[in-house]
Amino acid sequence: MTAAVYGAPSPELVDTVPGALQVSPLVPGAPTLDTLADGSLDGIVIAAPPGAVERRFVLAQALRTLKSEAPLTVLAPNKLGGQRLRAELEAFGCEAVDEASRRHQRICHARRPDAPVGLAETIAAGGPQLAPQLGLWSQPGVFSWDRPDPGSIRLAGFLSGLYGEGADLGCGVGYLAQTVLAAAKVRRLTLVDIDGRAVQAARRNITDPRATCLHADVRTLELSGLDFVVMNPPFHEDGAEDSDLGRTFIRRAAASLRRGGVCRMVANIGLAYDAVLAERFREVVRLDQGGGYKVYEAKK
Repeated sequence: MTAAVYGAPSPELVDTVPGALQVSPLVPGAPTLDTLADGSLDGIVIAAPPGAVERRFVLAQALRTLKSEAPLTVLAPNKLGGQRLRAELEAFGCEAVDEASRRHQRICHARRPDAPVGLAETIAAGGPQLAPQLGLWSQPGVFSWDRPDPGSIRLAGFLSGLYGEGADLGCGVGYLAQTVLAAAKVRRLTLVDIDGRAVQAARRNITDPRATCLHADVRTLELSGLDFVVMNPPFHEDGAEDSDLGRTFIRRAAASLRRGGVCRMVANIGLAYDAVLAERFREVVRLDQGGGYKVYEAKK
């Protein structure tokens, strides 16, 4: 029996098969649904993502990979797509969808119909695509997937003068890396992101031989001896604001740099990063502030 799980559904709400195959793109090293063969799964449990296009893409891929009549369990917070789950499953042709609500989450149980409808169109809409406003390959579900993030735009104006070996932590689809690699004195750039979809897009967007893309969790990745780090650190996890995540990025950036190395980063104006920057770096300068953002240069 081959069962799968997408994301981290609460064990208090649903049961998963022990040893089920993890297929979330947010788990480094895990296979993803798009790589599995048609009809290869005996069942799947999905913690559904909040974005509508991304969520329907995941549901469509799950139905594609399930055997006929194999069970599908999907759950999501009521305010983050849960109230639409049943209708979305029925739109794919699932019948007799069993729906329950517990702890502010909607839980739906269904079985794969013999002939699901609309899978190909939904998979195409939620799959990798060239985002016109971004000018890069991307995918729904990736951070700021279809347009440049305002913070990254602001940071890109302060990336001159970098040299040697560096890293782009939380690289996304490679927006900042383009600017970094425009400097001839940059010898090597390691792009790191926890989202496998972003990493695949970055590999497609950044073809410079000096660049290496890693699907990894910055919080556990060990880099050392770098001349520079650039980053627009995340401050949300599982849909909730978590400024500790940004502070962890700052600590990992400092640990990755050599003595005298520099970190250039952008942050939302309301995030309190000054204390951890002062703790981990010997010199911290606020290069810019405006438009809801602040740009720092921190020297180790």
